[in-house]
Amino acid sequence: MTALDTPATVVGGSESTTTEGHAFSGERPESGDSAGHGSETDAVEDDTEGEDTATTPFQISSYGADYTVDSLVKRLRSGAFYIPPFQRAYVWERRQASRFIESLLLGLPVPGVFVARESESSKHLIIDGQQRLKTLQFFFDNKFGGIDRKFRLTNVASKWNGLTIGNLDPDDKLRLEDSVLRVTIFKQDHPDDNRSIYSVFERLNTGSSKLYPQEIRTCVNHGTFIDLLNELNANENWRSIFGSMSKRQKDQELILRFLAFYFEGDEYKGPMRTFLDQFTAKHRDLREPHGSEFRQVFANTIQTVHEALGDDAFRPSKLLNAAVFDSVMVGIAKRIQRKPISNPEQLKNTYNALLKDEKFVSGFKDRTANVENVRTRFACACSAFRSVE
Repeated sequence: MTALDTPATVVGGSESTTTEGHAFSGERPESGDSAGHGSETDAVEDDTEGEDTATTPFQISSYGADYTVDSLVKRLRSGAFYIPPFQRAYVWERRQASRFIESLLLGLPVPGVFVARESESSKHLIIDGQQRLKTLQFFFDNKFGGIDRKFRLTNVASKWNGLTIGNLDPDDKLRLEDSVLRVTIFKQDHPDDNRSIYSVFERLNTGSSKLYPQEIRTCVNHGTFIDLLNELNANENWRSIFGSMSKRQKDQELILRFLAFYFEGDEYKGPMRTFLDQFTAKHRDLREPHGSEFRQVFANTIQTVHEALGDDAFRPSKLLNAAVFDSVMVGIAKRIQRKPISNPEQLKNTYNALLKDEKFVSGFKDRTANVENVRTRFACACSAFRSVE
């Protein structure tokens, strides 16, 4: 995913940041590598990655705070500072982790941490610095990697080599507990949503393995709706059609896309990514009966599709096409609102004819997030499937 540069100015001691962002291209997966963009993932054809997503400046307040190691560990244990379950696994080797602890014992400066403050809960979402913070927690818990393997310092100065937190000299332990890390805390003041967090995630996580749109949504809005997407993603009919689980959550993003267009498609104004971001945020803490409604409409529709169209559904060519997926799924879902489809052969013939309809093709070939193209393909699909028995 590409991202535009972020100009920032300091206003009244707070950082007021103007951000802009971007948004995907994508064969039937033959291995664990599923959906995504470019050479990393080749399962889904989706041209919405190139769209501009943020054109309105954000007003963001940020400030730096010094936290002792002891207070950071306590906040991690209590969940006041938290890492969403989706975030990348702890990847530091013992040597890297030990050197970080040694730096603190030596009184050396270490890189700071970046967190976002949640206004509704006052908890802090860790955006940058996960490896450092987890290292501190693991060392104080004496469990390297969070498992029952003692965290003994290795490849460090001889006076500390092989020691655990329990073996440290009391003065060294106190020095470590009192060591300070700089934490930058930010909160979006305007607009009244959390869209800036998506942009911040993109810009801070720019290593060799970048975060993808659905990974960021999962992190920023982790809750019952994200749990539901994960549950629906295991549906057997869906797995037969999509293929192996997407390492970058593109399969979950397609489920999200279907639900968003089915329930709130009339509100679509583009860009696609913003539409999906806002739908996810709105339903973050999904409650019943809405959860059951979401679950039922997806399960019923994907079962109908799989029974009639088979594993190659949504593939006008070799790739699964995201725009064909969203419109066909919504068209069939609206049709089975009335009653189940009794003639799967007619459904298949209607689908094949739809893929040859020039008007429908124009709606999924190019600029698929364009409002007019979205309306065109959904109108064609809904009209076509309406008469299926």
